[in-house]
Amino acid sequence: MNSSISSNHRASRLKFLLVVFIFAAPVIAAALLNLSGWQPTGHGYGEPIMPQRNFDQEHVQIRLANGQDWVWRDTSPRLTLIALAGPDCAAHCMEALTKMAAARITLNNNADRLRLLYVGQPPADAAANGMENYWSLGSDVNSSLATYRPAAPDSVSALLVESDGTALTRYPAGFDPSGLRKDLQKVIR
Repeated sequence: MNSSISSNHRASRLKFLLVVFIFAAPVIAAALLNLSGWQPTGHGYGEPIMPQRNFDQEHVQIRLANGQDWVWRDTSPRLTLIALAGPDCAAHCMEALTKMAAARITLNNNADRLRLLYVGQPPADAAANGMENYWSLGSDVNSSLATYRPAAPDSVSALLVESDGTALTRYPAGFDPSGLRKDLQKVIR
């Protein structure tokens, strides 16, 4: 009888150790991968902004068309997508802006978690194209964002800014709007 109790204890211990191993194995594997220097990489379409900048702390002043200043820290946590047009924003620039606004629409119920801000001289036909229906139009009072503005005519670049004013990602002129849409769908849920 003692041998059957001892056998049951041994089987119970083995089952317990197996359960512990099942739960501990992923933690041990992650620790080993981390110690070896491996880090998972997600494929983003934009370029990370390094060193990071916080537009709120730097007092980057954007003056809206209505005369008010852009508030980086919104009342609710919302990201801001800033479009910066190069000189002479025309057909190609408007096409990119339209695709950027469409990317916001594809967020469906989460579309209100993304604000669209166009900084610069609006295209001549902006009112006719309904640009003001989707974009807040503003100007960079102190040229604080000039380093992100494209130099090529009829082009546009973009910045994705966190709700606290931290610039996260840059999309240089010629970026893929569908890649931007995929990035937005990853970060806004």
